[in-house]
Amino acid sequence: MKFSALGRSGLKVSKLCLGTMNFGVDTDEKESFRIMDAALDAGINFFDTANIYGWGKNAGRTEEIIGRWFAQGGGRREKVVLATKFYGDMSHESDGPNSEAGLSAYKLRRHLDGSLKRLQTDHIELYQMHHVDRSVSWDELWEAFNVVLHQGKIGYVGSSNFAGRDLVKAQYEAKSNRMLGLVSEQHKYSLLCRLPELEVLPAAEELGIGVIAWSPLDGGLLSGHALKPIEGSKRANNPERVEKHRDQLHAFEALCRELGESEANVALAWTLVQPAMTAPIIGPRTFDQLQSALRVVDIVLEEDTLNRLDEIFPGPGGSAPRAYAW
Repeated sequence: MKFSALGRSGLKVSKLCLGTMNFGVDTDEKESFRIMDAALDAGINFFDTANIYGWGKNAGRTEEIIGRWFAQGGGRREKVVLATKFYGDMSHESDGPNSEAGLSAYKLRRHLDGSLKRLQTDHIELYQMHHVDRSVSWDELWEAFNVVLHQGKIGYVGSSNFAGRDLVKAQYEAKSNRMLGLVSEQHKYSLLCRLPELEVLPAAEELGIGVIAWSPLDGGLLSGHALKPIEGSKRANNPERVEKHRDQLHAFEALCRELGESEANVALAWTLVQPAMTAPIIGPRTFDQLQSALRVVDIVLEEDTLNRLDEIFPGPGGSAPRAYAW
């Protein structure tokens, strides 16, 4: 496994991030444990989750599974750089408007304590805002983050689904408060979703924010199974989207066949070419899917291959302002 610093922090994380969204939903606890053990054995030390995973009335279930895995001991907790997120509706835990979706100092403290309990740990390395909430001031948020940072409950602050302007605002306000600010931004990014190249990726690179790509296979469309769905697959079976991108997917399939690599691994390796990228999130539902993804960090995409990928999956034309000016 290969490692890099998370943004401008000194925290070293693996170039693949284990996503746990399927745990307790499509993947039972026994298989989840097996996947986490195998990921750790393979050198993946970066695990990502969120308080709402499990979804609806089962929100929190994924964190509970991870917590029970930690409780087995064997140095599991000490070896993992743990990331979780807050923002979502956790009203099943308590009544009232303060448990609805959004950010606030109240939600930060309350939901952090809930995550710590479920995860059976006293600290979280990376605590991420799952979405931007422009109705809440950065004065409120950075003050609340400062408290839990000094309490040792979290090590670093990250964001997710922030626009470029939100990253700039967050870092400006953090500097005003003499804080490190954001070290990461978790963002949707894939060959089929290249809009972040306009603003988010350049902003993150300039500000020293490491980007973590979520949905790098675009909901399964880039997995290699979209054109030939596996029976029972929930994510690749989207006939309208498959039809929309059919020609691109056929061309991608042919290119990957020439390279001798799977579509999924080429799509994941492509994200790592981006200079702002720290790691794509892999979300295996099975042990075999995890094993297949481990090769990604060793794949080298030559310039000719990158050019052909640009032809198949055109980006926005570069970063701003060149993409829409000169």
